[in-house]
Amino acid sequence: MTRMGSREERHKHQHDLVPLAALLSRELRNEKMEKPAVRYGCATQSRKGEDYVLTKTDCQRVLGNPSTSFSVFAVFDGHNGNAAAIFSRDNLLNHILSAIPRGLGREEWLQALPRALVAGFVKTDKEFQSRGQTSGTTATFVIVDGWTVTVASVGDSRCVLDTQGGAVTALTVDHRLEENVEERERVTASGGEVGRLSIFGGSEIGPLRCWPGGLCLSRSIGDMDVGEFIVPIPHVKQVKLSNAGGRMIIASDGIWDALSSEVAAKSCRGLPAELAARQVVKEALRTRGLKDDTTCIVVDIIPPDNTVQPPAPPKKYNKFQAFLFRKIFRDSSSRLSKKLSAVGIVEELFEEGSAMLAERLGNDDSSGQTTVGLFICAVCQTDLAPSEGISVHAGSIFSTSSKPWQGPFLCSDCRNKKDAMEGKRPSGVKVV
Repeated sequence: MTRMGSREERHKHQHDLVPLAALLSRELRNEKMEKPAVRYGCATQSRKGEDYVLTKTDCQRVLGNPSTSFSVFAVFDGHNGNAAAIFSRDNLLNHILSAIPRGLGREEWLQALPRALVAGFVKTDKEFQSRGQTSGTTATFVIVDGWTVTVASVGDSRCVLDTQGGAVTALTVDHRLEENVEERERVTASGGEVGRLSIFGGSEIGPLRCWPGGLCLSRSIGDMDVGEFIVPIPHVKQVKLSNAGGRMIIASDGIWDALSSEVAAKSCRGLPAELAARQVVKEALRTRGLKDDTTCIVVDIIPPDNTVQPPAPPKKYNKFQAFLFRKIFRDSSSRLSKKLSAVGIVEELFEEGSAMLAERLGNDDSSGQTTVGLFICAVCQTDLAPSEGISVHAGSIFSTSSKPWQGPFLCSDCRNKKDAMEGKRPSGVKVV
């Protein structure tokens, strides 16, 4: 209820009640006004035909309620064929959303996203591998809900954020064996070998690769012929922008092999999103040529029009006063812009990159029970009888819980996949 202008007015109206419907309507109007606009552009130049994108701006947390809308943008860079990239584009979003409990409010929903992204990536990988196809794909998946951006990524496609202050921030971590020491150590600890390609005479050439298979990435979706220590568990980062907004550049390595994050951002500043995406691709081709599929999505998160309101001009003013008014407004807008840039445009809400499923799925004090008294697999969402569920923490030295009966729980198939990813048994060897 709004505050009245005086004590007498407050006393006079203290018994007046605002109908709930009116309050909800007012909240929805305010939320809509405060939400930024989202504009995007996409550009690509194909060489192998293995890059795919997903752009969806009409998603809804509550179906039929436009005030719960959010947007999804993703880049999938396939290798050894395009099957994994196409499958991920078509299925990953649904798998992520199915891992989020129903009936959550917006803040709870945002807090549930990191865990749901992990479950969705693993489920997508598990389902694709069951098809017996040997291709793989990187995946950089971005969810924009108001001012909050959540990014999950495996491989070496990348998402960077360019804020109003000119700072360029990486929202992903590259999973290339050449540059990522931690990932090299994890792969070898899980049973893989890391080395360069050997040629006749014993010489070694090219980037570091994982053997068997020769993949130079340590995380991907698919790649069943490489070994399951190449994991689909994504690095996840969630940030909240200030009301100055920002620009994201989501692109495959065809861009990043040619341009640094800073150069890519600088090359398209001042352009609308569609032209900006084309400009980034153009700059990459100018620098390196078309040696790989080259794909870029530019997403602008734009403050609503009423973010900066000019002061009302005097009703009667001469030319000098008009000039002075415009100058005051420009100066005040500039000061506000600098102030927003200086106080920290990005607030980090969450970041985790561990490849251990027990660490990424956390603990469930509720034991994952549903309203029908069954347990649910945290990855594939299959209903389980209480005697069937295996705690994700059972037998794990990485568990922060001393209660192996504590959720979340996995079905036997997902538990086998977890063990294979951690090198506890060879890929494909199952324990029933």
